Amino acid sequence: MSAASGTSEEETRVSSGDNIHPRLDVYIWDMDETLILLNSLLKSSYAEAFNGLKDVQKGVELGKMWENLILQLCDDHFFYEQIESYNKPFLDVLSKYDDGKDLSDYDFNQDELGPPLDDANKRKLAYRHRIIAEKYLQGLHNILDQETIKVWNNLYNKTDEYTDKWLSSARACLTECSGENKDVVSSITYANTSTDSINAKHHHVNVLVTAGSLIPSLVKCLLFHLDSLITHGNVYSSWEVGKIQCFRWIKDRFNHPNVRFCVIGDGWEECEAAEIMKWPFVKIDPRPGKSHRFPGLTSKTVGHYFSVVYPNNDNDEE
Repeated sequence: MSAASGTSEEETRVSSGDNIHPRLDVYIWDMDETLILLNSLLKSSYAEAFNGLKDVQKGVELGKMWENLILQLCDDHFFYEQIESYNKPFLDVLSKYDDGKDLSDYDFNQDELGPPLDDANKRKLAYRHRIIAEKYLQGLHNILDQETIKVWNNLYNKTDEYTDKWLSSARACLTECSGENKDVVSSITYANTSTDSINAKHHHVNVLVTAGSLIPSLVKCLLFHLDSLITHGNVYSSWEVGKIQCFRWIKDRFNHPNVRFCVIGDGWEECEAAEIMKWPFVKIDPRPGKSHRFPGLTSKTVGHYFSVVYPNNDNDEE
């Protein structure tokens, strides 16, 4: 993804005052053990932290059910069996190879996608990425049958109950951080948005940077009801490139004089990358009784981290 571009004259103009470009807060989220719980269920570390108050085996069973559902959807609806070996850091990375061909009658089982990843095969992969993006926008309720939807809803509710509302609380925090204008910034570069279309004082955008593969991560967003708050263009996989590279892409993309970044996650890699970028880092601590977990963490808490690193900004909303 190329960095946001603009003329030096425009850069001078937008730097002259906050009234020309409103403030933009970019929240960069980790996924596993932050917005959702999965690995800690499978490995029983979540339940064990409660010292006998949680049914460990029930947590493992819930984790396995999620794992099976994620893989089923990836293979049945998102080409994962075909493209697992071609993980990319974000969906638009091959967009220049997509010629816009009508894919309504395209047979993805007969186009012989495979090595080497030359221009012809990159085009085939770009076609799949386009369909994946369209399905993400459609949502699972328009893709899955009623029986699968029932299984999914039951699994979500059981997991939310088992984790003391971790899932719904994380989503509520994500919604708070989105503000009222969560759809203003999606997969386009903010710096290239027309100033005439931006009237609010303060904009927000949620970005996901996960160490997992891209396609399963997109499916997780759909299954855990995050797709209305994180657009497909704002999902990054750091699997091969590392989180610091993803953070640099994000910084270049949201190249804006009044931008602020904050990273929220539980791992050392995002912590280290945030330090290198000189961005605030909110460390999620899943242990019972801690405030930087779900339920517990709120947009107000995240706002305090913003104000420490960006002390000269207007912090009325925090």
